[in-house]
Amino acid sequence: MDTRSLIPQKAVNYLKHLPLALSALLFYRFPSRRLKVIGVTGTDGKTTTVSLIYEILKEAGLAVAMVSTVSAKIGREEIDTGFHVTAPDPWLLQKLLRRMADSGVKYVVLEATSHGLDQFRFLGINFEIGVLTNITREHLDYHKTLESYRQAKLKLLKRAKIAVLNKDDSSFELIRSKLGNEIITYSLKNEADFTPKKFVFRTQLLGEYNQANCLAAIATASKLGVNEAVIKKAVAAFPGVKGRMEEIKAGQIFKVVVDFAHTPNGLKQALTALKEQLLKGSRLITVFGAAGLRDRGKRLMMGAVAGRIADLVILTAEDPRTEKAGEICEEIAAGCRRAGAEPKIIPDREMAIRYALKEAKKDDIVVICGKGHEQSMCFGATEYPWSDQETVKKILKEEEP
Repeated sequence: MDTRSLIPQKAVNYLKHLPLALSALLFYRFPSRRLKVIGVTGTDGKTTTVSLIYEILKEAGLAVAMVSTVSAKIGREEIDTGFHVTAPDPWLLQKLLRRMADSGVKYVVLEATSHGLDQFRFLGINFEIGVLTNITREHLDYHKTLESYRQAKLKLLKRAKIAVLNKDDSSFELIRSKLGNEIITYSLKNEADFTPKKFVFRTQLLGEYNQANCLAAIATASKLGVNEAVIKKAVAAFPGVKGRMEEIKAGQIFKVVVDFAHTPNGLKQALTALKEQLLKGSRLITVFGAAGLRDRGKRLMMGAVAGRIADLVILTAEDPRTEKAGEICEEIAAGCRRAGAEPKIIPDREMAIRYALKEAKKDDIVVICGKGHEQSMCFGATEYPWSDQETVKKILKEEEP
């Protein structure tokens, strides 16, 4: 038996994570005191929103750095933050913040995950602005309840001087009722401080959810005093983040997209956005799975989403860890069947991608979800090198006439 399951997570947080965070904070001498820190949390859209805010502030000529689950950027240097990470551990994070403070950085945009917030990884960081993208089901293997998950997100928003909230999110009223600080709102569908009508902008990013991410970044930058024309220019020029709706172009007659969608809502948003791009008579083909030893309850939900929206669903491995990939796929498949679709199950991820690309005809869209920017896949307790992007490129190259 795994002894970790016998120790309550709260005890682990206070006995292990809190002392670790405190020691890092003391060792690096409270670096965030010299910085204006913007924290971004939420279930989906965090990395894109962090990157958008960073690019806007950089366009404005401000000394800005960022830390996301994809990478950290300080000046011209980009630092990989790991294979599978939530937020960096407190020693790495405080070390990065110290480097930023010492190099003259004034603004830092941080991606704040629920695990990181719950485990005190952001201890001692005074947030100027806290941004919430949305709250939907995720990480219940860790948090156990949606309420506990919300409470983790609230830790950031309560500590920030200003909270930027999504008025379209179902948790908006509840979150707002818990806050006593200044609140700025953004919305695609409701009256808010920032809407597409009040702040007209253009973006290269697909989907309604990315429109919302843009508005979150626009609201944040505006509150920091950035000029409207500068904001519009940066948002229009932003090409997106690696592994987020990333198109792979190798001269093929169909579109291939790699996306990080790994939650029911994220998958729904990604598939809906791509479905709207289809030409008449073409198909949306999706390849995805679900992580082993993680929130099992979302598997059925993700299957139902894919079954409703995609024309062909191919289920495969996605970090199965100590579970069997085929069994995880069967749990997802039950959701597909409830939605009236019969998925294809191919546990080997390379074979699944190969099958999808072979099935694709002219003007079809193939979207491979779940891994995004990640550079490894976990089997058992071992991380093996893996890249959806490189796998697609290799297969397409082999298929060249």
